[in-house]
Amino acid sequence: MSANAIFDRVIELEAVHNFRDMGDYPTADGRRTQPRRLYRADGLDRLTPADIETLRPLGLHTVIDLRTLGEIELRGRFPFEELPVAWHHLPVVDVTWEQVDTAGRAAAEFLHEQYTSMLAYGEPLFAAAIRTLALPGALPGVFHCAAGKDRTGILAALVLGALGVPHDVIIADYALTQAGMERMRRWAEATNPEMMAKWLAMPAVHMAAEPAAIAAVLDDICAAHGTVRDYVRSLGVPAAALADLEDQLLV
Repeated sequence: MSANAIFDRVIELEAVHNFRDMGDYPTADGRRTQPRRLYRADGLDRLTPADIETLRPLGLHTVIDLRTLGEIELRGRFPFEELPVAWHHLPVVDVTWEQVDTAGRAAAEFLHEQYTSMLAYGEPLFAAAIRTLALPGALPGVFHCAAGKDRTGILAALVLGALGVPHDVIIADYALTQAGMERMRRWAEATNPEMMAKWLAMPAVHMAAEPAAIAAVLDDICAAHGTVRDYVRSLGVPAAALADLEDQLLV
């Protein structure tokens, strides 16, 4: 099973380009994730009035923002005054990659290293995000960062892995971000010169979405803990919370 579902999992918006449904993925025990219950996304601070109206029928209850406080202060946050949700700020990194030297590294190697560092710093916050999603009435929900690629990609891998989604499907879900990044690049080129200039100034590895990187993270987790679910449990997510998440997400 590839990550391309039988339905169009991309929610098309004007200024947000990587808003995706995490439904219709298989689990090892024969169940599937429910569509229209959990989403992953890029910068929801960019939502236009038309985008808000597109999202309104989704009935979102929860938004988890994985960005730093500095990013929120600079760019804004989800417009919960216009689209009421429970908004949770869980910054899983302390600094953004503008401050990280790539030193000519290959993309997969660089991303694997950064994802490993992200987990070392952000484990308690990733666990808090999963516990939040498991709360009664939390879904439908969405979690996001700036590009919907790295912080969001790690949380998506942990959620899907804890639910028993096979690794090849998790990796394929991550790989869908490559198309989302291209949509974002085209939008910035056409409508947002400031964002495009920043994009062009970044090392290419910062904007890469290499499936080998998330595959390596999953391998590391399983080598150390056995399964992604066991790893998530070790972070302080109770078995009861994972059972609640299964009840809300799996059919």
